[in-house]
Amino acid sequence: MPTDRLLGAADDPGDDLAGASFGPGAAAVSDEGIDAAAGRPPFGSMGILADPLAPGPDATGGELAGADVALLRRTRLRLTAWSTGLTLVVLVVLGTALYAAVASSLAARGSALLETRAQDVGRIITDRGRPPEGPGLGFVFGGSASGTLAVVVGPDGKLVGLPAGTTVSGLPIEAGVLAANTGTADVRDITIDTVPVRVYSLQVPGRDGAYVVQVLGERASELELLHTLLLVLVGGGLLALLFAIGLGYVYGGRALVPIRASMGRRDEALRRQREFTANASHELRAPLTIVRASVADLQRNRTEPVERVGAALDDIDAEVTHLTALVDDLLLLARTDSGEVEVAFEPVDLGDIAAEAVGQLAQVAADRGIGLVADPRPVTMDGDPLRLRQLVTILVDNALAHGPRGSAVTVTVRDDAGFATLDVDDSGPGIRPEDLPHVFDRFWRADDAPEGGTGLGLAIAAWIVERHGGTITAANRPEGGAHLAARFPEHDGRERRA
Repeated sequence: MPTDRLLGAADDPGDDLAGASFGPGAAAVSDEGIDAAAGRPPFGSMGILADPLAPGPDATGGELAGADVALLRRTRLRLTAWSTGLTLVVLVVLGTALYAAVASSLAARGSALLETRAQDVGRIITDRGRPPEGPGLGFVFGGSASGTLAVVVGPDGKLVGLPAGTTVSGLPIEAGVLAANTGTADVRDITIDTVPVRVYSLQVPGRDGAYVVQVLGERASELELLHTLLLVLVGGGLLALLFAIGLGYVYGGRALVPIRASMGRRDEALRRQREFTANASHELRAPLTIVRASVADLQRNRTEPVERVGAALDDIDAEVTHLTALVDDLLLLARTDSGEVEVAFEPVDLGDIAAEAVGQLAQVAADRGIGLVADPRPVTMDGDPLRLRQLVTILVDNALAHGPRGSAVTVTVRDDAGFATLDVDDSGPGIRPEDLPHVFDRFWRADDAPEGGTGLGLAIAAWIVERHGGTITAANRPEGGAHLAARFPEHDGRERRA
């Protein structure tokens, strides 16, 4: 069935026209909006893991502009850089803290070991009044002080009490002796003959003056452990950083998925606005041209009697009527797009509303030589009586406009498994398969569509169905003709708001 019952895509991106497809070859408007009717993927079909910079259509089915893609790419790189930088800071802070904690723990443990032996030697000096001789000094293997070397520096600054034959190069450590002689214990890390050692110096009073006990412990194993720890921290940190870069890049892409979708909706809204302006201009131009031509004819024949120029007046009247209907439809759609139109829900009988609307169109059908058959059954639903009556009127008037003389239009209302259904069938030529995806596009008209339509009727019908939480479809009947079906939830006893 050639059709001008088709409304377009010039609305706001928030314009949701509801519907769903029932069977093969059906065109529908669903809660994803006009995009679903046009076969484009709805928002969210890209998937959360989709790459926002990957070639291909955006969420609205169009291609993003090069500037938008470049912006997304820069944003993604910045997100990755920030994520990597924060990860690096955290790794450095944690690694430094861990290294410092381990180093401090090892140093404290080593110093405590040296301090213990120094105090043991100091107690002997205090008790005897002189440094011990033999096993009390020198190297110790085994026990808690294993691996340490203890020496005593006499009041004259020379080593005393070492076992016979024991020589230690580089001792005593003069800086440690001087520091200990100030009355405080001294701990320092030095290197003796390329061997890293820790020296603990402690002043102990004796009979003939103050002695200084110096205990040395090698630090090679401690430094090796710290070196290994450093390698692990650096290597693990680099691996963690690389992982963070990859993860940041992936999650940066995920974060840009809704942004890309928003850009797509913005571009789609601009495209729809341009199409709307162009289509509205085109629809307005034709009747205005006829009115201008009729006015020019009247001006040329201003002295003629009215009955001789009545055709021009009839043309003006017809086109003004057409313009009025077009402007009214445009204003209604503009108000629906802005959310200014309220729908008052109350329990209503869809069968009664359909019968009333069909009765008002009986004379129109008779004038066109088309039979109008109503077969409504009582079905209660929540809806706005005024808008539902408008819906039935639009669908029936649309069918009458496309049905040939001598055919019939059937209006049926049924209760279908908890849903109220409204079906309008005609016996016309049906809808061409290539036109089905555009059935609910604003201003879209088939090449052989009848004259006089605004191309906006089914747009309003689809909006009414969507606001009532229903779906609307258009398909061809197997026996010929078009089939328009609206499906609504039945009344469930709960109060609904617009």
